[in-house]
Amino acid sequence: SAPLDGPHTLPALAGAVARFLDVAGVTGPAHLVGNSLGGAVAMRLAVDAPQRAASLALLNSAGFGREVTVALRLLAIRPLAPLLLRPHPGIARRSERAIFFDPAYVTEERIATALALARRPHAARVMLELVRDLGTWRGVKPRWRAELLDAVAALDLPTLLVWGDRDLILPATHLAYAGSRLPHARRHLFRDTGHMPQIERTAEVEALLRELWA
Repeated sequence: SAPLDGPHTLPALAGAVARFLDVAGVTGPAHLVGNSLGGAVAMRLAVDAPQRAASLALLNSAGFGREVTVALRLLAIRPLAPLLLRPHPGIARRSERAIFFDPAYVTEERIATALALARRPHAARVMLELVRDLGTWRGVKPRWRAELLDAVAALDLPTLLVWGDRDLILPATHLAYAGSRLPHARRHLFRDTGHMPQIERTAEVEALLRELWA
């Protein structure tokens, strides 16, 4: 996405989604689906504008634990960040390989796309702002997670929690904690699946979403 006008924070991203919905003419409650950081954005939007949310589907979502891949934690260490965020084919390949359990999804096309995104002039700045807003070298900050999950639980929205058991970015152990914080949510754990079940288990995720929305 293009950079925002102000600092890149979770509330700012949620606000950008709200403005998109306005421009798209979506005025009533919408079914919000988010993967990874997008899950936290969806939760933030639902809390900040409850009238916009009909349901929440959170796929390997940020917000349910401190643990996160070491690559993101290292970005909080200032001398290392420029090295890790430089556009490099090897870094792009390793990043894509960490996302998927099945290496067949790590295609040359995906690696080329990742490199093109990394080469955008604002890419490193946006990533660093987000990483430092949400986490430290120790992992994801607890304060924003606790506040957000308390607020989401109070909404009592129809919610689906999905995870891949081989997620190397946000571990599948977060699913149990997510279920404890949102006890009325439906839960599903995919076997032999990485960080993006909507890609590795497309048909099954679609079926779960349609069941939730129905």
